[in-house]
Amino acid sequence: MTSIRVASQLNGALNQAFADLPGVEILPVPQHPPLRLPDGVEVLIASPTGAAGAGLPAAPPPGWPFDARWVQLVSVGIDAYPAWLFRGPVVTAARGASAVALAEFAIATIFAAAKRLPDIWIRAAADWAPSPLGMVQGQTLGLVGFGALGEALAPRAQALGMKVLATRRSAAPIGTPGVERLDDLGQIFEQSDHVVLAAPATPQTFRLVDREVLRRAKPGLHLVNLARGSLIDDEALLEALDEGRVALASLDVALPEPLPADHRFYLHPRVRLSPHTSVHTPDTLSNLLAHFAENLDRFRANAPLIGVVDPARGY
Repeated sequence: MTSIRVASQLNGALNQAFADLPGVEILPVPQHPPLRLPDGVEVLIASPTGAAGAGLPAAPPPGWPFDARWVQLVSVGIDAYPAWLFRGPVVTAARGASAVALAEFAIATIFAAAKRLPDIWIRAAADWAPSPLGMVQGQTLGLVGFGALGEALAPRAQALGMKVLATRRSAAPIGTPGVERLDDLGQIFEQSDHVVLAAPATPQTFRLVDREVLRRAKPGLHLVNLARGSLIDDEALLEALDEGRVALASLDVALPEPLPADHRFYLHPRVRLSPHTSVHTPDTLSNLLAHFAENLDRFRANAPLIGVVDPARGY
């Protein structure tokens, strides 16, 4: 088997995982837009250029794309990559690689909200008093966006006895049995106990969750964002949290990342903030490797690749 030269912007341990694939020669390159690639490199494994919200270079380096014919992203979203990256070789995203990890994280936030974790832990005998808790069974989950995450999360929520509502941009039917489709975003917020944001970052979704949407929130709403920080108007969310219209926000993403040291999300009693960590699981890496290996076979055979990015859709 002829070895294919692959330039990778990943770190040493991750590069070793890719290097273990048969017929691959991994050549590490810096984690920034490629100023140049080693001669003969046909494939680039690209990591996000910078933190979400950071400025991206407007023009490609001279000579781009060099000898490269395929770019594999290590993420699903494309907003942290320069636009010119998608105007050269075919680009594929890690679509679906982190779906189960994200679904489990969403379920964890839902249980934490219903069971008031970690607030009920006690450290002194004086605090020994039972507290009322909520139930997950019988509650309603609203999904904003229904792609790989929705497909993984919906049946898990249904297995817990939850009703699932979803809205999606495309006209494609929702294939998961029992999921009710609503085209009005406000209705999702009106009817749901928990809303999980799972839409891509695009100009159309920028600050999608704004004051108007949050005014329609069901009392006691728990908002979960596992997608991109740009989907939420932070000031509008803070107002809704301060006024009690939204009971809790579990945020694994923000804009920018990291947030400034004085941002109110850090200390707000109704915000649970995590550092974009939901996808950092062994499952995500193994799925990415399997996806890359399948596309590598297709690349060798000059066959169409799977997971090709559509910049207009944002993934």
